[in-house]
Amino acid sequence: MKIVLAGAFGNLGFEVLKQLVEKGYEVVAADLKEKANNGYEGKYTFKAIDATKPETLEDLCEGADLVITTVGLTSSSTKFTAYDIDYQGNLNLLNEAKRAGVKKFNYISVIACERDGAEKVPMLHAKWLFEEELRKSGMDHVIYRPTGYFYDIAKVFRPYIEKGEMQLLKGYGTIKANVVACEDFAAFIIEHMNDKGNPIYEVGGKETYTYEEMAKLCFDAAGKETKIKYAPPWMFDILAKLPKIKKEGKKDIILFSKWTLTNSLVGRDVTGESSFKEYIEEYFGGKSW
Repeated sequence: MKIVLAGAFGNLGFEVLKQLVEKGYEVVAADLKEKANNGYEGKYTFKAIDATKPETLEDLCEGADLVITTVGLTSSSTKFTAYDIDYQGNLNLLNEAKRAGVKKFNYISVIACERDGAEKVPMLHAKWLFEEELRKSGMDHVIYRPTGYFYDIAKVFRPYIEKGEMQLLKGYGTIKANVVACEDFAAFIIEHMNDKGNPIYEVGGKETYTYEEMAKLCFDAAGKETKIKYAPPWMFDILAKLPKIKKEGKKDIILFSKWTLTNSLVGRDVTGESSFKEYIEEYFGGKSW
């Protein structure tokens, strides 16, 4: 079975690539750049692509049975928007897959992108728009909507833990999520990649915490007193409108952050045995951070 994996060298993409290779699949690993010295060289075919430029996708999907795309904007950008990457970039991939006669297309979306209010958050809305295109395409597909990843929480919380004070939103102390480990989610993707009936999976890990509980886990692991400062949600709206924030391409990240802190994101499709608590204890309890 030949699989095209787009976004193969992001955090999630590389975990999917490793597991596909280990299972013996023929894989075309496509991304802007190849991760150097990754330990799997020679076990896949690398293809340099820019999903926003259709000409770079030509012949990418020739002979492929399945396309899996993890392509999406995950950080601030002054060059691209979520609509450029998550929507148009994946639409370009879908069109190339259809042209090549690929039978199945798997898309990594995000939980809650269909909820009321999500249309005001580009990093959600762009994914929802692409989901709609995929549904209309007539191609067999699987859509995965993860809740978030262990490393995301550690990355976002780290500056606050270093500072010694976490900032959360006032009045939203019960908002919770069951984030998932990348390796567990990658295994779930592969396990279900040939599922029939065009399913949508909302995928989370086995442990569910409020963001206050997550913050306390981080402080405890770092050996620090838990200090949480609460800000009103409208502060995010003000920040998003600041000219400097817009110029630096951070507006969409701020709107997405507000969304995650004001909406419970608990995936019904629980997978994996990895413990978020143990991950945080190792991350903040070690010397590497």
